[in-house]
Amino acid sequence: MIEIALVVSAYILGSVPTGYILGRLAGIDVRKTGSGNVGATNVARVLGKGQGAVTLVADAAKGWLPVFAALQLDLHLPAVVLAGAAAFLGHLYPIFLRFRGGKGVATALGAILALAPLATLVLLGIFAVTVAASRLVSLGSIAAAVAAPIILWVFDYPPMIIAMGGFIAAMITWRHRGNIQRLLAGSEPRFGSSNSQ
Repeated sequence: MIEIALVVSAYILGSVPTGYILGRLAGIDVRKTGSGNVGATNVARVLGKGQGAVTLVADAAKGWLPVFAALQLDLHLPAVVLAGAAAFLGHLYPIFLRFRGGKGVATALGAILALAPLATLVLLGIFAVTVAASRLVSLGSIAAAVAAPIILWVFDYPPMIIAMGGFIAAMITWRHRGNIQRLLAGSEPRFGSSNSQ
């Protein structure tokens, strides 16, 4: 029962739309401004870097907290992984926004950070190098997501955690399908432009 309650709570926590809430407090619906995404990049563009940073940290915390709680409760690994996956899916398909949420990068980062901190540092490095070289946040997000199961395998994490990394990679890539089309067409806006991410 504890494991079920934790997974359900993780989904509800993941569903809390931080960027949307901050936007509404400022009188703006971030879903109708900029890229229309409720994630940190669009919030930073619409509301400012400070609010974008708050969104990033809060969205990452939504993934980190349930996994950390599951680990502290010494739950079985399947429950720990499910808690992280539930929080991630909550962000993608939030009950509070009619199941239309963000792309899940920050929430996935938080979940993986709680499970695999060293691997997370490598993934952050991949993201940073990719963005620095291309000025494309979406490309950095996709590159880090795709690398996640590979890096988790290299660090010799249990198969279930690697599988979680693969699931996250697939979902983040799918959520970035519009960005991928623009990348292939050479029309994806670069970091700092009005439509990036």
